[in-house]
Amino acid sequence: MNIIVQRGAIAAVQVLGLAVWFSMSAVVPSLRTDWGLTAGGAVWLTASVQIGFVVGAVASATLNLADRIPSQRLLAAGAAAAAVCTVVLALVADSLAVAIPLRFMTGMFLAGVYPTGMKLMVSWSGSSGRGRTMGILIGALTLGSALPHLIAGVGSLRWRDVLLAAAAAGFAGSVIALLLVRPGPYAAKSAPARNPRYALTMFTERGPRLANLGYFGHMWELYALWTWIPSFLLATPAAKNLPGSVEITVFLTMGLGGVAGCLLGGWGADRFGRPPAAMAALLLSGLCCLLSPFLFPSSSLLLFAFCLLWGAAVIADSGVFSTSLSEVADHRYIGTALTAQTAIGFALTVITIQLTPLLAEAVGWRHAFLLLAPGPLAGALAMRAFGRHSNGKP
Repeated sequence: MNIIVQRGAIAAVQVLGLAVWFSMSAVVPSLRTDWGLTAGGAVWLTASVQIGFVVGAVASATLNLADRIPSQRLLAAGAAAAAVCTVVLALVADSLAVAIPLRFMTGMFLAGVYPTGMKLMVSWSGSSGRGRTMGILIGALTLGSALPHLIAGVGSLRWRDVLLAAAAAGFAGSVIALLLVRPGPYAAKSAPARNPRYALTMFTERGPRLANLGYFGHMWELYALWTWIPSFLLATPAAKNLPGSVEITVFLTMGLGGVAGCLLGGWGADRFGRPPAAMAALLLSGLCCLLSPFLFPSSSLLLFAFCLLWGAAVIADSGVFSTSLSEVADHRYIGTALTAQTAIGFALTVITIQLTPLLAEAVGWRHAFLLLAPGPLAGALAMRAFGRHSNGKP
């Protein structure tokens, strides 16, 4: 029962703590009116969080924070600090000049939430069930990231109220982390010596290198899709006929659909092996990128079903990469390895988040997501090589 409680508590912290991540993206339509927000400004509201996360993750990996500080404390501190930044933004921000630095700091503090949560979840699972366990964690991340869209889509809350609600969730996650979460039996028994080079030296080993390359291909697509799917849907002929508002549609397809995909991907990783599960998700999401121009003018129900499939596929493999890396990296520095992996992966997301709307301005939203297709296809090739390296073993 303790294992179930701990896994549930760690997942709950991810849902609540990461609610602040896309809180600004969910209120962009309101900010277009209140601030006269441009498309470029909307890009930076999301990109600044990604950049902040990368800076925080690099600092954490260099200092081995995830392996040297009690994980539950780092998790609680990160969630609380990100929530504080969001509260300050909601109360005082009236322009991008104030919002962007606060979003940057939010991302920095979230670097203590996501990778640390992965390390904690790994500590409560042996190799045989680790795929499903990580699927639960990434499903929680997905739900938390989509939560602001649900908050914004239900009722008629002002944008500041949406941010405050997301911040309240973050504070609740911090309390849960501090009071309930503890490392599991598979955690390292003592803090290792500081080794700032491990974040780079792991790439000299074939197993970690291939697992990371697969993850990087996945990240090329993921956050650009999550950031710009509302704009894609608003531009479609069926936008007004979608089941519920665009915000609700995003929550259902990317959020709940993503949770289902994570659970299925985790089950597949344990049942069929890490590489086949990752490759199946990567190829399916890459195919969705290629098919998106053809589904753009379709009926509202078909478009909704397509987005639901895409929302499940695009995140189904995320936990598989984290699981794979946790099994081939140095056990003493699993936290550092996962933090470094996410740092580089999120740096890639800054590129695609910036480029996608630029391509949309040039060719329209109908064809904008074609830019994302090379990522999952390259990731699938890396995981195929990883499968050969590991001889098909989990």
